[in-house]
Amino acid sequence: MQPARLAAYDIACRRGDRVLVRALSFDLKPGEALHLAGPNGIGKSSVIRILAGLLRPAWGHVEREGALALSDERLALDAHRPLGEALAFWQRIDGGEATRADFGLENLRDVPVGYLSTGQRKRAGLARLAASGAQIWLLDEPLNGLDTHWGAAAQAAIEAHRAMGGIAVIASHQPLGLQRLRTISLLEHLP
Repeated sequence: MQPARLAAYDIACRRGDRVLVRALSFDLKPGEALHLAGPNGIGKSSVIRILAGLLRPAWGHVEREGALALSDERLALDAHRPLGEALAFWQRIDGGEATRADFGLENLRDVPVGYLSTGQRKRAGLARLAASGAQIWLLDEPLNGLDTHWGAAAQAAIEAHRAMGGIAVIASHQPLGLQRLRTISLLEHLP
């Protein structure tokens, strides 16, 4: 895996006229993970979208070295295609390889994505992320909709990614069981 880095410098997030988050800074290197914590509606998803380059910060800037992949509530899989075809499409686009992580999807490969349950859809999104080959993973509420078993499997996949030199930023209001996890409470970055 190529070396990666993700840094935010004094970023602020605005929704309309309202500033949600201000003065957020961090610098992540290979093998590191950051938990953006806080209650629903505080701006965690918006910060993740800023880090992904999908939103501009109100001020400050983000620096990134390495490819990134995003997993959020917008499942980037064609709802009309069977799961296996939908995952294969992204594998061809991303140039990644078949994921080594087990997300329990083998018996669902012929099921159209639109028929998957909430937990199955979340696991499919995580499988797409894991197969992307990206050094930087941005995960927005990755444990939502997952039972205890699959929540642990998701966290194991994140740990394996980090062990290979990957970086993970996880926005979640839930506690995480990852080792050496840096946590930033967005409550401390309110205007």
